[in-house]
Amino acid sequence: MRILIIVMALFLSACSSTQSMSIFSFTNSDLESVLNKQLPKFSEKLSVMGLPVEFGVDELSAKIGPENRDVIALGVDSSASVNMFPFNYPVRLMLQVEGSPFYDSEKKAIFLRNIKLLDSSIDAGSFKGNLGVLNGEVMKVINGFLAVNPVYELDMDDPKMALISNLPLNIMVSEGAIKLVPNL
Repeated sequence: MRILIIVMALFLSACSSTQSMSIFSFTNSDLESVLNKQLPKFSEKLSVMGLPVEFGVDELSAKIGPENRDVIALGVDSSASVNMFPFNYPVRLMLQVEGSPFYDSEKKAIFLRNIKLLDSSIDAGSFKGNLGVLNGEVMKVINGFLAVNPVYELDMDDPKMALISNLPLNIMVSEGAIKLVPNL
């Protein structure tokens, strides 16, 4: 009986110590690299106030866990082209958004949810400032994109990663990195 208690105590202490052990992590630069490869998918034709607008994201920046919060902040530098009859007006939109990362065990990927607009600015020729009408349309595009496109996917071609992905995993967010830890 004593041996059984000792074995169970060892097992429980091993389980509790593995919960803080990271089995995989990625950084801001890893995340930016993955997101910037997806930029060609990030274009869309919209209609704003009845005018056709071609929208595209030119550059993304990422900050994992800013101020030690459990979020990923994205800087979005985008361009739009508003077509008004024979004229074409270029517009540059810069947005700061953030969302909560979560791990989808079926898709073996990390997605963002609860996406919020933190800041925005627009540069449209002689007008510089904030234009709420376009912010709403741009946020629809960003939310739609991030709902189906993960910010990070585990590499299932890596045998170690394929094996790890079969474990129940949790996310730990720290400033500059996300760690996947076993949920035992």
